[in-house]
Amino acid sequence: MRERIWAPLLLLLPLLLPPPLWAGPPDSPRRELELEPGPLQPFDLLYASGAAAYYSGDYRQAVRDLEAALRSHRRLREIRTRCARHCAARHPLAPLGEGPGAELPLFRSLLGRARCYRSCETQRLGGPASRHRVSEDVRSDFQRRVPYNYLQRAYIKLNQLEKAVEAAHTFFVANPEHMEMQQNIENYRATAGVEALQLVDREAKPHLESYNAGVKHYEADDFELAIRHFEQALREYFVEDIECRTLCEGPQRFEEYEYLGYKTGLYEAIAVGEYVKALECAKAYLLCHPDDEDVLDNVDYYESLLDDSIDPASIEAREDLTMFVKRHKLESELIKSAAEGLGFSYTEPNYWIRYGGRQDENRVPSGVNVEGAEVHGLSMGKKLSPKIDRDLREGGPLLYENITFVYNSEQLNGTQRVLLDNVLSEEQCRELHSVATGIMLVGDGYRGKTSPHTPNEKFEGATVLKALKSGYEGRVPLKSARLFYDISEKARRIVESYFMLNSTLYFSYTHMVCRTALSGQQDRRNDLSHPIHADNCLLDPEANECWKEPPAYTFRDYSALLYMNDDFEGGEFIFTEMDAKTVTASIKPKCGRMISFSSGGENPHGVKAVTKGKRCAVALWFTLDPLYRELERIQADEVIAILDQEQQGKHELNINPKDEL
Repeated sequence: MRERIWAPLLLLLPLLLPPPLWAGPPDSPRRELELEPGPLQPFDLLYASGAAAYYSGDYRQAVRDLEAALRSHRRLREIRTRCARHCAARHPLAPLGEGPGAELPLFRSLLGRARCYRSCETQRLGGPASRHRVSEDVRSDFQRRVPYNYLQRAYIKLNQLEKAVEAAHTFFVANPEHMEMQQNIENYRATAGVEALQLVDREAKPHLESYNAGVKHYEADDFELAIRHFEQALREYFVEDIECRTLCEGPQRFEEYEYLGYKTGLYEAIAVGEYVKALECAKAYLLCHPDDEDVLDNVDYYESLLDDSIDPASIEAREDLTMFVKRHKLESELIKSAAEGLGFSYTEPNYWIRYGGRQDENRVPSGVNVEGAEVHGLSMGKKLSPKIDRDLREGGPLLYENITFVYNSEQLNGTQRVLLDNVLSEEQCRELHSVATGIMLVGDGYRGKTSPHTPNEKFEGATVLKALKSGYEGRVPLKSARLFYDISEKARRIVESYFMLNSTLYFSYTHMVCRTALSGQQDRRNDLSHPIHADNCLLDPEANECWKEPPAYTFRDYSALLYMNDDFEGGEFIFTEMDAKTVTASIKPKCGRMISFSSGGENPHGVKAVTKGKRCAVALWFTLDPLYRELERIQADEVIAILDQEQQGKHELNINPKDEL
């Protein structure tokens, strides 16, 4: 009986709690969408039709269908939100009583609300809501704004430059690691003139726009306008949060912004003498980050500036965030109680951590010169490593024949490390090297910078999708371009298996990169080819810390490097202690050798100077979070699927009918 009561309570949790006081009136101004006649068309079908039209070369039809898909997607969300709020108002929840059957009035009101919602949705959609259920892949594409990628290409084909720039920028805002898109935008603006085309984000949220405006005014020391915009951003954010809750999607997770950061630097009301409000903001911030020493110091400072007639203890945190945190704690308690009743364990995630924004995948946010670093050989001693928030395991099967195990974490004097040989054959290395020669662009993956890490070397790169595109265009053999795709997938499977991960490992970035020693610049070099860094946090050698915050790529979980050659001098891969000086392991690249490791502060690493020749490798970063799947990899998967279908068709055409008998 207890399970039957808790199950619907858990599913309907967002509906059980009263709307916060700061949600704003139901008729708060929102952007209205133009109504189209007839039933709402499912956005996934329109999206599929638009993509098909694009690939068939019918760009006008592609634009019509893709724009219609985006309108349908927005309209569907608006309808669901309006119906949920309408039915919540018409069917208030009955309070829980005492004694047997006390919960029945509550469930009666819940069922009435659900019936109202279903009726409202069917009426407004012009048909059953089941027509608008979509796959997780389609949902992910719209979250990642993939339709805008198709749109910008289609608009260019139709010579509609301004719309192409809008679509490209809208896509790039959500996918800043997409170097090709950034280059497209720069090319478009150069063609039309910088002033002629303004960058517009078609999916910009009102609270984001207000927040960014507030930051600009704050940086210009215009504190009154900054406060006005920050307050507006908070009001709009809370409205957005309520909309999300009415859709039963759980709390919003905005990856690239810290909306609830009541950091006093952004609420610096002191400039206009508003010490009380500054103190309210600081105390509100501490509700989420109670151990922030800077803000704690600021609280003491603000209290010292108060008039003697004001008791500092009487000033409380802002009411809006107080209500927000109170609601969160209540929800958490309900989930814990429901979990206990249903017999499963629940650990509350840390909702207040700062998530890193996705930026240039090859940028090293922190690094130091390791001139004079002490070089050690392999050691059986185990160094102290930072704590990793998951079970550490290794030693799983390598999956493929002929792969040679070389060293594990202990032998590499570290944590979550492995060195393997013969992942590639000599023939595959030669083929990949030939592909690299045919497709690599100087500065690719490094925002076009020829020498991003050292002026003494030239960097070239290429992605999997660019390789396949070059194969289609005949610049390199398609078979060789596909090898790049296949060996990266092979590496992913090995990493996933060896480290015994209990969830899928996704690509977050795949890059073939060569670094070439520049002649005449190698005398008395004391720099590195790639400075010491960690892949998902900001390395702070002086503090022996690695800060998991922007601009680090905090979503990365594992890294791997697959080497293609050894006919160069220098270029050893090195692990160091967190001081970025003491080398714990040094690895000489060679054909088919692969080093893999977890991406956090437990594995600071870099590359010694390449002093002669060209060093080439396939660099791979992986994530356990599907939200950060590499967009170009998904597109490459689609290309490979088409190739496989074409190949299967050829085989079927060659079947002798007699063989089928």
